[in-house]
Amino acid sequence: MKNRLAARAVLVLLILSAVWKGQSAQAQNSDDAAWRSDLAAWRSQQEHDISAPDGWLTLVGLEWLKSGVNSFGAAADNRIQIHAAVPDHIGLLTLNGKAPHPLLQLLSPTGGFPPDLTVDGLPAREGQLNLDGPKPSLIVWHGLSLVILKRGDRFALRIKDANAPTRTGFHGLNWYAPDSRFRIRARWTPFNPAHVEQIPTIIGTTLDLPAPGIAEFTLDGQTLTLEPVLEDPADKTLFFILRDQTSKTTTYQAARFLHTGLPDHGLSQPGILELDFNRLENPPCAYTSYATCPLPPEQNRLPVAIEAGEQRYAH
Repeated sequence: MKNRLAARAVLVLLILSAVWKGQSAQAQNSDDAAWRSDLAAWRSQQEHDISAPDGWLTLVGLEWLKSGVNSFGAAADNRIQIHAAVPDHIGLLTLNGKAPHPLLQLLSPTGGFPPDLTVDGLPAREGQLNLDGPKPSLIVWHGLSLVILKRGDRFALRIKDANAPTRTGFHGLNWYAPDSRFRIRARWTPFNPAHVEQIPTIIGTTLDLPAPGIAEFTLDGQTLTLEPVLEDPADKTLFFILRDQTSKTTTYQAARFLHTGLPDHGLSQPGILELDFNRLENPPCAYTSYATCPLPPEQNRLPVAIEAGEQRYAH
């Protein structure tokens, strides 16, 4: 009798174990399917944003302003010649004084501004422009858009053309196949206090950005660390600028970017941080030579190959 009861108990346990394993596998498959769906949607959005009428594929010029008058338009006699189907003379940008408080004004050329030229959504008028910041002044003529950027102690005119061949000839981005091996839980250790990291850029300047802590993780048996920065002190995402060994072969040579959420216990406490390297993306410099991208600091140049995320862009 006892043997029979024991056998029944073992059978029940085996059945329960099988049910639990089945439910666990089902839950894991459901999580994997949801992750793949979210990743596919994110990658699709990346392609949409890159090829948008104001996306990085429309960037056709970055012209440094000189002190004084900077005329711009399609004609060769302009200080800044725009190689696109635009009016010969669009306007004059006058720059007086030096950073951090220069005076930038927009003046009309002889004969007045071209019809349909706008500044911040309103018909163009002569006057002072806002410089690079939360809402720098935006000059628009049909598919052409112009904005002034501050880079170090200099100022540049960024030129975008929605009809640029780089955009009209866009044929998609290149990705590694999704790989759950590169979904990683990293240990988060905050810097107390946080410090400012000097991030180099592709044009030789540096960006001073807050560095709140360090993420430590294991990949292919190696313990690795990455240090993120905040693009803005109030950001709710971490910004990783990194390079790995695939930059020699299949990914963009200078860097790739990864944006993540915050650690589970916030920035100021030890905790766990989710890193999904399947969401590694190329910087704007991968698509245009006129972008001013940050480069990875020395500590974010990894000795391993992360075969995940975005691959090199084929122009």
